[in-house]
Amino acid sequence: MKALYLLVPLAPLIGAVLAGFWGTKLFGNRLPRAGAHWVTILGVGVAFVASVVIALDVLKGNTFNGPVYTWLDSGSVTMQVGFLIDSLTVMMMLVVTFVSLMVHIYTVGYMADDPGYERFFSYIALFTFSMLMLVMSNNFLQLFFGWEAVGLVSYLLIGFWYERDTAIFANLKAFLVNRVGDFGFLLGIGLILATFGSLDYATVFKAAPEAATKTLHLWNGMDVSMMTAICIGLFIGAMGKSAQVPLHVWLPDSMEGPTPISALIHAATMVTAGIFMVTRMSPLFELSETALTFVVVIGAITALFMGLLGIVQNDIKRVVAYSTLSQLGYMTVALGVSAYSAAVFHLMTHAFFKALLFLAAGSVIIGMHHEQDIRKMGGLSKYMPITWITSLIGSIALIGIPGFSGFYSKDTIIEAAKLSHLPGAGFAYFAVAAGVFITAFYSFRMYFLVFHGKPRFDTNPAPAHGHATDPEHDDEHADDHHGGPPHETPWVVTLPLVLLAIPSVIIGAMTIGPMLFGDFFKGAIFVAESHDVVGEIGKEFHGALGMALHGMTQLPFILAVAGVALAWFFYLRRPDLPEAIAARISGIYRLLDNKYYFDQFNQWFFAGGARKLGSGLSEGGDRMLIDGVLVNGSAKLVGAASAVIRYLQTGFVYHYAFAMLIGVVALLTWWLSRI
Repeated sequence: MKALYLLVPLAPLIGAVLAGFWGTKLFGNRLPRAGAHWVTILGVGVAFVASVVIALDVLKGNTFNGPVYTWLDSGSVTMQVGFLIDSLTVMMMLVVTFVSLMVHIYTVGYMADDPGYERFFSYIALFTFSMLMLVMSNNFLQLFFGWEAVGLVSYLLIGFWYERDTAIFANLKAFLVNRVGDFGFLLGIGLILATFGSLDYATVFKAAPEAATKTLHLWNGMDVSMMTAICIGLFIGAMGKSAQVPLHVWLPDSMEGPTPISALIHAATMVTAGIFMVTRMSPLFELSETALTFVVVIGAITALFMGLLGIVQNDIKRVVAYSTLSQLGYMTVALGVSAYSAAVFHLMTHAFFKALLFLAAGSVIIGMHHEQDIRKMGGLSKYMPITWITSLIGSIALIGIPGFSGFYSKDTIIEAAKLSHLPGAGFAYFAVAAGVFITAFYSFRMYFLVFHGKPRFDTNPAPAHGHATDPEHDDEHADDHHGGPPHETPWVVTLPLVLLAIPSVIIGAMTIGPMLFGDFFKGAIFVAESHDVVGEIGKEFHGALGMALHGMTQLPFILAVAGVALAWFFYLRRPDLPEAIAARISGIYRLLDNKYYFDQFNQWFFAGGARKLGSGLSEGGDRMLIDGVLVNGSAKLVGAASAVIRYLQTGFVYHYAFAMLIGVVALLTWWLSRI
């Protein structure tokens, strides 16, 4: 099986390398561009099939934890490439490879006329390889490699249309914000190596209980638990990758990249890396209630306040982006209340319906000739029936209507927050419960504005004239240049929508029993008995159907229906009301529209502060200290000394003889005084 384990990450890597060279003239004449998508789709398809085979083997009880390559030995520390194949790993492998395969197929249609076609396929296949190396790792070194690799490829993908200033700003912003989180992540790994003398998961987890009593001395009178310091350091890394407040600011701007990478990076893979990592580190986090409290509070703030921002967004992709931020907050709340299995269960269900919503948004953008403002849409259900029905399925799954996949995972998280006794759990319960109403409102606001009501678009727009490499703002497809009414997208775009809609409906009911209340994650996730809120929920679980029926009588369902009803009333019955309400609460609207002024603060304090610090160092350090004092000052000192010494150099021998006598007298006087 080890060869099959290697095949999973290497197949997409080989596809990425081949696609990268495909668009060049390295092999003579330029090869047909279709070959780039065939080699990458084949590579990811092979990885998916191999993941299915491995998952079936793991279900039989066959797990693996061992090295495949030793990189170096340094004293007592061995750095290796190794795989940990257990139930948590195979779940992530299946999600990553399946969603990536759908995105690859979708990209064939979406990026059809983009001049960077081969380069894009190379990047997304390379991203898949990086993510697989992250989730399959059995040590912190390989985890860090995958962690940084997905960050690098996301930088390349967000700035894919590199001739647009906004894309370059967005990918630089993502890179810098993630470096802040990664600094904390690296500190956490460094503390692990210093404390345990090993980077191997199994070794660290086994020794963790003994190390729980150790403290880290920060400064006089300030000692913290070593385990708390390690966990908070690791979680700061997760805050960057999984876009938690205040390190969330990069994710909405990353919508500057093509829509396929929004689905791949910001729904199923990169942003869930932090959730996966904390779940994998459950044996460490369970030893620090302080760290768990920090996690749950950050998650609750993200779930509630990022959801509110979705209400005022008018760009179709940004609405879905803020939805992703809010749902990542739900997952983080689950981690904080020790419901790790519920967190990764929601990670799985969310991956399908959020990828569906992103790809459906891209389908709408294509059908609307690259218009992204939902205020300029309306009535698309009759023009784009497949996109319409799949978007409806994704929206229903997102808001957690009983029976759909999102219901099972979201309701479990809400109930877990309600049952938890950790500090901050009460606020978290309020945040995730209120988030249900908010999510339903902004999701169906977008749905009604896009697919229902009166059309608000010109059916014969003048063809856009813009940059050829800007598909979402200018002409991308040759058959779109004629303008005209909206149209359904080709099968290569709609097929992934249908295939993602199926698990968005059924995957939750199919897997909730074994994943949450069975032994599926046994040995992969550790939960202290006093924190086992999922176990408490399991005592009342009587099957997926029973949970769905019971859910129809609970507060989350009522809040979800209320959110849908309010969106219907505001945007279909009384479309004049939202604008009137916004005018009445202009201060709050301005706060939301400016995203709580996080970006402005960062630009003023961090970017502006860095510029002023740089200017100060340049003026005070370079010009005044180095040039003024050290360089010019030393020259002036030598000149002044020379001017004085010049008077002593008379050229008369008797002057020099007199100076020698004076010197001898002075030396004798000093010597005699010491006798």
